[in-house]
Amino acid sequence: MESIPFGLAALVTLFSALRVVRSPNLVHAALWLGLALLGTAALFAVLGASFLAGVQVLLYIGGVMTLTLVGIMITRRHDGLNVPAESIGHVRAGVVSVALFAVLAWAISATPGLDAAPLGPDATTQDIGHALVGTHVLAFEVVSMLLLAAMLGAIVIARRKDPAPHAVTHLHVPATAVREAAE
Repeated sequence: MESIPFGLAALVTLFSALRVVRSPNLVHAALWLGLALLGTAALFAVLGASFLAGVQVLLYIGGVMTLTLVGIMITRRHDGLNVPAESIGHVRAGVVSVALFAVLAWAISATPGLDAAPLGPDATTQDIGHALVGTHVLAFEVVSMLLLAAMLGAIVIARRKDPAPHAVTHLHVPATAVREAAE
């Protein structure tokens, strides 16, 4: 019976994540991201990780989404300017996504000890640290590479040039300014 809520939360998360990357409106994409993060919190809750679900809601939905939406609203310099979403490279992005999923799935399934019993409620931070960088080091490193790729992607997207609302075709410099600059 536990699989039905998990499946519903997974479908909501997957649909929201697809809407984030396919939405042409930046504000709508941010709102879809909030729903995807809420779906992730629901997945944590269904799996019995209530602390992680609470952290997900407080930090990501409460904090990061608020900062994201405020940042979008403050930096909207091109109101009224239609900036279409790029539609090139969908096939290439799909291939890279499937390849990344395959690598992550392989790393998770190849990590020995995943079927072992959890650490338990009396586990210390030292036990968790040993489990992350000892027993589950391959999965830990693959996830760190995924986060690095996400940061690099965010940098590439942020560094794109803004579209100019009006192209400058010529500059008019008064002749007096030219004479003064020559003197």
